Amino acid sequence: MPTPLGTDLDDVALAYRGYNVTNLGRTRELLHIPAYAKVVSEELVRYGRICSDVTRQPCDLLALTETNVEPGLDQYAHAIALIVAAEVAQLRLLRELHGVDYSQARLAFGYSLGEMIAICKSGGFATEDLVRVPLAMAADCADLARDAEMGVLFSRGGAISEHDVRRLCTDITRQGRGTIGLSSILSPNTYLLIGQGYTVDRFKGAMKDALPAAAHLRINEHRWPPLHTPIIRQRYVTDRAALMLDQLAPGKFPPKPPVFSLATGKLNYDEYSARDVLRQWIDHPQRLWDAVVETLNCGATTVLHIGPEPNLILATFARLAENVKQQTNGKTFDSYRMKAMSGLASRPWLASLLPKRAALLRAPQLKHIVLEDWLVENAPGKP
Repeated sequence: MPTPLGTDLDDVALAYRGYNVTNLGRTRELLHIPAYAKVVSEELVRYGRICSDVTRQPCDLLALTETNVEPGLDQYAHAIALIVAAEVAQLRLLRELHGVDYSQARLAFGYSLGEMIAICKSGGFATEDLVRVPLAMAADCADLARDAEMGVLFSRGGAISEHDVRRLCTDITRQGRGTIGLSSILSPNTYLLIGQGYTVDRFKGAMKDALPAAAHLRINEHRWPPLHTPIIRQRYVTDRAALMLDQLAPGKFPPKPPVFSLATGKLNYDEYSARDVLRQWIDHPQRLWDAVVETLNCGATTVLHIGPEPNLILATFARLAENVKQQTNGKTFDSYRMKAMSGLASRPWLASLLPKRAALLRAPQLKHIVLEDWLVENAPGKP
């Protein structure tokens, strides 16, 4: 049947968001829509109970949503459960009330916590089982965040070498006054770092000699659990989580749709590799840029953003699209050349003849749908 995404989902990529400082999004609005209320409340209650069971602390996600109170860092486990409940509810509404079979999408990927939900909703594991892993580690991850800060490393010029960034993090960590690690690769010229104590400041001071002159570092005002960095090894989170992963019952493999991992930068989830990929997810940086390239290269024309108030993934695609527009709208020879290549990249049979990175020129043509917005706007019974 026709859907808001077309007659089928063969050209759609599913993008699941992860933890942010705000995680409610439009969940309260969805809860108050009569046609949606039962599904949304069921998932909020379900994952609230799971959170309570794992943490041995009360967790009433339904009340939290009704009062529109964002869980802070001291309620990190609540935030995890809220994100999972919201994403599961959105997909149930899409399938059960709008008849959209999201398993037919071309590709799925998720940032941070979103990857766990992506592999579960593609059939790899039961969401109720896998979510217990980050919930069990939430208290230690939140506690480590209190002595850690995030730095946004970027360049308005050329690319910044990932190797050089890792080397500088290693040099600073070896000084023995706190650990700093690469947490995310947003693009070839944008990285997220998380460091303990004053390590981010020391990185900023040392990068003048180790990185290009055009590189800048801005310290983020919020505290972030240092997942995807070596910092979490200090509480043995990697090993403890791995033990829990070893005991998970597998679902159906290969995952459908295929899941691109931001931990490995590959489509390598299968029945035997899945736990190893998830182990790397714990303390390896998130390779979001690789997922952006894969999405454009696989021929997807639409990205469906799942979760409350999608942010980082959507913003990354938007920056790329704006950069491409700026490069192709000029009057120079290079601008005309890029405009011509952009036209070729938009035609599948010609795109296959171009270098893989040429697919990035399709970014301005990529359509983005925020699922929670679409659900609110297209609620059954809405005039």
